[in-house]
Amino acid sequence: MASVADQLDKVLQKTARVIELVDALQEENDLLKLENQSLKVALDASKVKGLDLEEKLKVTKLAKSIEGTSEKSLDIKQKINDFVREIDKSIALLKK
Repeated sequence: MASVADQLDKVLQKTARVIELVDALQEENDLLKLENQSLKVALDASKVKGLDLEEKLKVTKLAKSIEGTSEKSLDIKQKINDFVREIDKSIALLKK
């Protein structure tokens, strides 16, 4: 049977090994916490960017709809002007 001193050495070696493992796991845990925090920051930044892009998309859609409306409005105004000119020419011909 092993002596008490040998058993104590084994216990001390195993304890030292457990302490090393705990330290390694603590270091890994700290690194994972840092990575988690950086990913949260990146996620928040992505959310903000997504909201900004959605807002820009809304503005772009609104601008395009207004642009289309102004083109339609200009087209309608041009047609009205053409009709007024034709009416004026017809009136001028009728007066002769």
